Amino acid sequence: MKKVGIIMGSDSDLPVVQKAIDMLKDLQIPFEVHVYSAHRTPDEARDFARSARENGFGVLIGAAGMAAHLAGAIAANTTLPVIGIPCKGPVLDGLDALLSTVQMPSGIPVATVAINGAANAALLAAQILAVSDPELAGKLDAMRAAGAEKVLQKDAALAQQLNQ
Repeated sequence: MKKVGIIMGSDSDLPVVQKAIDMLKDLQIPFEVHVYSAHRTPDEARDFARSARENGFGVLIGAAGMAAHLAGAIAANTTLPVIGIPCKGPVLDGLDALLSTVQMPSGIPVATVAINGAANAALLAAQILAVSDPELAGKLDAMRAAGAEKVLQKDAALAQQLNQ
């Protein structure tokens, strides 16, 4: 199975990224986590992205706040799918990071999830990998079915409690 690469602009993004890590662990998808900054370590970020395919990665996730150029810088250096996680920051509650991540120029796409949406980033990475992995696709189907069952159980409990 291909690996997922998770790159954070700063280790301060780890509390957000932890949800992606946990999801990938639950799905038994191999991954690596690194801290590379689009601005402070651009050579390392570029080198990681350029060698990702040959190093066994199938999808890359870039998490950053504020200016949030990391996912775009990674995408500029690979043709692997890149998913951006805009992280909430101290100034505009993450709107700046969201706009920086989602507004990529034509030709360099970055799939973007919600602000602090690390769990969905991991699920999207899993769905991309599942295109060629039936076992992983089955795990995702089972996860969806379990989520639907939880909602239906909550509906039944509320209906019993509140409906007359």
